[in-house]
Amino acid sequence: MYELTVRTRFAAAHFLEDYAGPCSRLHGHTWFVEAAVKGDALDQKGMLIDFKDLKGALKKIVGELDHQNLNELDAFKGTGKQNPTAENLAQYIYQRLKRELPLNGEVVKISAVRVWESPDAWASYREDR
Repeated sequence: MYELTVRTRFAAAHFLEDYAGPCSRLHGHTWFVEAAVKGDALDQKGMLIDFKDLKGALKKIVGELDHQNLNELDAFKGTGKQNPTAENLAQYIYQRLKRELPLNGEVVKISAVRVWESPDAWASYREDR
């Protein structure tokens, strides 16, 4: 099994609704994002997937989040929507990567997406099948 991982970061603000504590107020983070893909077979060039493709897809998604108030984005805005927590951001980015990446059918799968809201706290999302 092969696995490739890329990492990037973005700056964004958020607040947590229905939360008793300082995170209920608008505040910001430099979020770090790590995306990993896995697969059993390499292509004719000896690659699972081109790092360029993985970086490009992640950069596109992160670019849409950068310097935003995450609560104002459609994915998180409004009553009944999810709070933009590290957990929910990891799931959101994972789902977006599934649409953006050329995964070559079932040959390459996304292993996990990790999101750090600080150097000491992170959450990950993966779909175990």
